[in-house]
Amino acid sequence: MNNEHLQNVISFVSQKGFIWGPEPEIYNGLSGFYTYGPLGKLLKNKVEDTIRKDFVRSEFFEVECPIVLPKKVWEASGHLGGFSDPMVECTKCESRFRIDELIGEKVPELKDKVKAEDYQKVIKKHKIMCPSCNELFKEEITQHSLMLKTTIGMGTEAYCRPETATASYLPFPRYADFFRHKLPFGVFQIGKAFRNEISPRQYLIRLREFTQAEGQLFMNPDEKKSFYKFDLISDNKLPLVPEKNQGKEFKIDEISLKQALSKKYIKSKAYGWTLNLAYDLYVNLGIPKERIRIRQHRKDEMAFYADDAWDIEVNLNSFGWQEMCGVHDRTDYDLVQHEKFSGKKLEVNDNGIKIKPHVLEIAFGTDRPVFALLDIFYEKKEEGQGKSILSLPLEICPIQAAVLPLFRKDNMPETAKLIAENLREEFSIKYDETQSIGKRYLRAAEEAIPFCVTVDYDTLKDKTVTLRDRDSEKQVRFKIDDLNETLKSLFSKTKTFDELEAKTI
Repeated sequence: MNNEHLQNVISFVSQKGFIWGPEPEIYNGLSGFYTYGPLGKLLKNKVEDTIRKDFVRSEFFEVECPIVLPKKVWEASGHLGGFSDPMVECTKCESRFRIDELIGEKVPELKDKVKAEDYQKVIKKHKIMCPSCNELFKEEITQHSLMLKTTIGMGTEAYCRPETATASYLPFPRYADFFRHKLPFGVFQIGKAFRNEISPRQYLIRLREFTQAEGQLFMNPDEKKSFYKFDLISDNKLPLVPEKNQGKEFKIDEISLKQALSKKYIKSKAYGWTLNLAYDLYVNLGIPKERIRIRQHRKDEMAFYADDAWDIEVNLNSFGWQEMCGVHDRTDYDLVQHEKFSGKKLEVNDNGIKIKPHVLEIAFGTDRPVFALLDIFYEKKEEGQGKSILSLPLEICPIQAAVLPLFRKDNMPETAKLIAENLREEFSIKYDETQSIGKRYLRAAEEAIPFCVTVDYDTLKDKTVTLRDRDSEKQVRFKIDDLNETLKSLFSKTKTFDELEAKTI
């Protein structure tokens, strides 16, 4: 873990209006709760809009389900009985910590590799002490429920959902009717979830209130191995880390999905297609491919109901490799459980044949990719080399361009405001006229704004403007009338800035 980088990122994004907290700050804050400031909310919206487009493009339909559900739902799903984390308590200050996460922080090479029965051995061997007061832990390791309990009305016991997936299964009879009992069909949901974490200390990586995005593909179990969409992506290469490659070093096999299927890394064409969709989601968010790997769940960590399970992990500058997304073949476990507890049949009737679908799931929070983007693309400049910048990819920048009058006089602000107003019809635009032009360029770079449009005296004479590129600091000049089309070509990546520079007037 690179704590210095993490603290630099936290300080930077707080100052620049991306993330504030822990909240409420004026009451000293509560860990696991954060506010997205103006720029952070714009960035999160871009992330979620990209996710939404990718799901819709893959023929998933969006739904919105309740956040609070009665106790019986969570009994059926198994959350009330088994959704917990191992907890250890300090002998002196009585602070409590999630022991597997603490081991991963203190002994990174053991992250996700220690079995529950070996926690105490590892604590003693590596002399892991309480982070709060540096004292010993108690011998007993207990299980802490992550469910956040509430009450409906006059006393109905209920819980805030710890995931969006369970709520997505419950309208299944309605799905069956809507999709005319024809499999496969997909739904997805983007919304709030809550987990009563013991002591979240990993910023946006582990929250008590967070946003999840989960897609559920309902499949005829007999058609998983022959899924027709697989042929369209079978030659795509993915950075896979099968279980056999998870020794001291995690070796990536960059192979096609077709090869992964033949090597029996993955069990079905339907699962391969789903895994590819999840991978594409992260690439389309702007996460560099060289920072992504897809790790197979080991047999000792695989959920009992899962037929196949892999995680998408991203290599962060602060936390190293972190899980970002889980892709699971959940078979018919969820529908069977809710059928048993509700007494309602959860199946489709396909031409007289009753089928209980299997569910292929893509599950992740949207806060983690937001943090990944901030973590990866934040660059702290060394003293004397300029200020810090946030070089977010074009497709995900919260604000797409800034319009800047060179001076606050001689009709430059009025002209610049008119240009900004026209651009806002198609782009997210910031208008800024305070301080020197150099300081405004730096401010725009800190806010991840990729392009600055400068209005100067020549603009008033010949109706041309200067366009400045954030990353290269190059500038080109062209007519105001060409500004919209020029920005479109840059954001669609049909032209590069260097190609614009060659045609400068």
